[in-house]
Amino acid sequence: MKIRDKFLKAMRRESEGYIPKSIGLCSAQLERFEKEYGHRDYACEWKLPVKGVHLPFRPTTDDFTKWLGVLNERTTVDEWGIGHERATNGSHFEHYLHPLENICSGEEVRNYPFPLPASTEDVDRCKETIKHIRQAGFVSQVSVAPVGGTVFWPSYKLRGMENLLCDLSTNPDLVRCLLDKVTNLCIQQAHLASSTRPDILHLADDLGTQISSYVSPKTFRTWFKPRLAEIIHEAKETHPEVLVSFHSDGAIQDFIPDLIEIGVDILNPVQPECMDPVEIKRRYGDRLSFWGCLGTQTTLPFGTSEEVGNKTKFYCEEMGKGGGFWIAPTHLVEPEVPWENVLAFIKTADEYAQLF
Repeated sequence: MKIRDKFLKAMRRESEGYIPKSIGLCSAQLERFEKEYGHRDYACEWKLPVKGVHLPFRPTTDDFTKWLGVLNERTTVDEWGIGHERATNGSHFEHYLHPLENICSGEEVRNYPFPLPASTEDVDRCKETIKHIRQAGFVSQVSVAPVGGTVFWPSYKLRGMENLLCDLSTNPDLVRCLLDKVTNLCIQQAHLASSTRPDILHLADDLGTQISSYVSPKTFRTWFKPRLAEIIHEAKETHPEVLVSFHSDGAIQDFIPDLIEIGVDILNPVQPECMDPVEIKRRYGDRLSFWGCLGTQTTLPFGTSEEVGNKTKFYCEEMGKGGGFWIAPTHLVEPEVPWENVLAFIKTADEYAQLF
């Protein structure tokens, strides 16, 4: 059986025994990998079964001076007009500049130069890449998370977190215009992405802090759930077999039934510092698969290599019952993680991936 077939059966909870793995390296760890292996293709070296395919939005302008002012040389601006000032220590962290930080009305949102969905050429290129991935027996994944998220993230990165959260109570016209604009773009992108026939469509919105969600269940169900539901509905109408994965860090247990209801198939990363993965599996494992669970705030940076191996084994055995588990660190591997811990994860995970 090809890896793709084994993966899809596992994620649909139709079989157990095969547990796929994934890992992402920050730039500092990528340099360490290159030093050790002489190249940068860790996905190939470590036999990761899922291949990501990028489908970009199209910029409508490259001049956001009106909204961001004059920028320093370390700041880059994406097609949404969001400024990114990356950390200098090799981690993935950034300081954001919010182009809509100082607006006051929905009309100003409507006049902003949002990007456009992917071009026909990019869709065709994506479709061809997915065809080759499938022929090789691997799993294809396309993301509709243009700036790391799908509805909440793009909105707060455009507006600023504090502003957006306040807008939900004090400026409903502005926030409605902003969320609707972002959602409509992502609905169109989800249609285009699903038309390329990927195995997984990935969505994301960090909805949780370390101790609770950013917003109440009522606020989530009023403002965010219906919009995410529209995006997922469009994706599955276009490609009924597609699996939808959804990323949210933090304590989001209050929202898990809602995510299942709107069509999420795979939840990532199930952060163990914030939720109990085994309890989440017990409660929802008949309706939801899980991707992640190995803590990047605790075990991976601060445990021994033996502890990393033992924790990886524990989650594979507990979360893998009945299928529906994809083992991974819960975020990028940051610079402070010892290299021997990275290798301990790979070695132990390979035992459950059967080293295909």
